[in-house]
Amino acid sequence: MVEEEKQTDTEEEKSDELEEPAGGEAGPGAGQPGDNADVQAGEAAPEAEAESLLRENERLKMEVQENIDKVLRATAELDNIRKRASREIEKARKYALEGFIDELLPVIDSMELGINASQAEEDIESLREGMDLTLKKFFDCLDRVGVKVIDPAGEKFDPQWHEAVLMQEFEGSDSGIVMTVMQKGYELNGRLVRPAKVIVAK
Repeated sequence: MVEEEKQTDTEEEKSDELEEPAGGEAGPGAGQPGDNADVQAGEAAPEAEAESLLRENERLKMEVQENIDKVLRATAELDNIRKRASREIEKARKYALEGFIDELLPVIDSMELGINASQAEEDIESLREGMDLTLKKFFDCLDRVGVKVIDPAGEKFDPQWHEAVLMQEFEGSDSGIVMTVMQKGYELNGRLVRPAKVIVAK
């Protein structure tokens, strides 16, 4: 009788153990939907990062291309400026004397008129006046283009502007004074073109 009761208790315990998972503890399949969501989220993150990197790469490519275009345009503009400057320099070199020639033409016209008039002119004084007028026109022309005459008679000798061809004693004159100008000098806008050749008192 006692053995039958023990056997009955054992069978009831086994029956209780089999029924426990249904009401209490979770079985092996519990929690699977949440796990799937985590997996899907983990797979989506690298894809989003890759897409972001691709967009950034395209943006950088466009920016680089824009900078290349700017450099090319700037290079072309600099080349055009260089070519224009080269043409202007060449033009200035070729026609630098155009203004001076224009100033000189009236002098040439006056000289030609004087030569033609001298063939029938017997009045020497009139010829002289005509030559003086022509010479004045010529000096006026030089003055307008910045050429100045160096005529230092009676001035202190200045080796920067004068060339002494002879030093001679002159009674009543101080030493170093220019007594005679053998050849006038010329300067252009303050720069010496030719020194005046002079005789200087000792």
